[in-house]
Amino acid sequence: MISPIAKLGLLLAAPMLLALASPQSAQARGYTSTGKCGAYPRLAITSPAGTCVGLIADEAHGLHFPRRVLEISPGRIWVLDMGNWMPHVGKLIELRLPPDAATPANASTTAKAVEAKVLLDKLHYPSGMVRGPDGKVYIGEADKIWRTAIPALGQSPQPEALTGNLPADGAHMLKELSFAPDGSLYVNMGSFSDSCRGDDQKQPMPCPERTGAMPRAAVWRMVLQSGSSPVKEFKPFAMGLRNSMALAVMPDGPAAGTVWQGENNIDYRDPKQPPEELNLLRAGADYGWPYCVGARQSAQGYEKRFDCSKTEAPHMLWPAHVAPLQMLATPTGSAYGGQLLVAWHGPGAGGQRIVGFARDAKGLPTGAPINWLSGWDSKAGLRPRGRPTGMSMDHAGRLLVVEDFNRSLLMLMSETGGAPKPR
Repeated sequence: MISPIAKLGLLLAAPMLLALASPQSAQARGYTSTGKCGAYPRLAITSPAGTCVGLIADEAHGLHFPRRVLEISPGRIWVLDMGNWMPHVGKLIELRLPPDAATPANASTTAKAVEAKVLLDKLHYPSGMVRGPDGKVYIGEADKIWRTAIPALGQSPQPEALTGNLPADGAHMLKELSFAPDGSLYVNMGSFSDSCRGDDQKQPMPCPERTGAMPRAAVWRMVLQSGSSPVKEFKPFAMGLRNSMALAVMPDGPAAGTVWQGENNIDYRDPKQPPEELNLLRAGADYGWPYCVGARQSAQGYEKRFDCSKTEAPHMLWPAHVAPLQMLATPTGSAYGGQLLVAWHGPGAGGQRIVGFARDAKGLPTGAPINWLSGWDSKAGLRPRGRPTGMSMDHAGRLLVVEDFNRSLLMLMSETGGAPKPR
């Protein structure tokens, strides 16, 4: 929700080889261990009965501004770290976890349990990372999308460019990626501004960000093919979407293949307005930005200037300013029972937590949010405020969660170290 400029902070870059430091340097910002969670320090974050939250990695492992996490094989985890809000300081870091239960928990550090190495550096605002149906890992930087085969242990990735020269300026330059079951890749092309207000403070009609050769405030669809030219087609799929950092495609069930977007809405000073949105995206549809917010309501500055009834209505409204920064559509057979998981990063009412939404008989998200990680307010000497930015499941069904401001990688697991029980 907040402009990257407002978040600007210079964070120190990690060395290329992250030698694991002494226990004194290994605690993440503001966390104090309350015991053991599997083989890791236990954190005072509320999770379902029979589960706990463990601290897996932190600043001692070179985490500075982690945005995405992905297990590439059991015990090997990739973390995409932006570094800060400066260009070309991002990194791809590989963490190597010890075999389950092989290393006793140490309540003051994870440094001896987890190894870390920088695989690539000087990345340009890296923010999207997903495994494709071909087994390769796809990564979105602000200005480009590329992929790589998973290298052998100790080797560096070999990036293969898919597309470049993407818009990499303005407030919402970060790219999010999500694959559909048919192999299509959906990409966030966020708006340049908050509400299409120019330097002259005017809000033109039509908003120029929505037009041109590469319209923004849209989700684009990439169709891939084999051969020397891997991209067959790359064009807008849905428009009027301010910033689609929360983007997911249902993997199975009656709604398999449907595309979902969590809207980071326009920044009003009102703490209760406008609501964030969960949108079911349809090809060619308009979701209203910058003219409309919430349930087809006119946005400030566009009253009586645009007919919001012509736009697609949200599937669901969420509390204002919770800032959904990633969504994860889980399989029906997983520990999360097919729920749509959302990382609510922002400080708005109900934010600072990981929630899930159950699917109804039609396979659509429904009902009240189900708490997976909550009770994440700041408490001196115990924990900082939760700021989740990304998540994924590992091979055992445990949930990996990264926080940017707190520089940490966490894991939600059962008390015995396995996957949580379905809720």
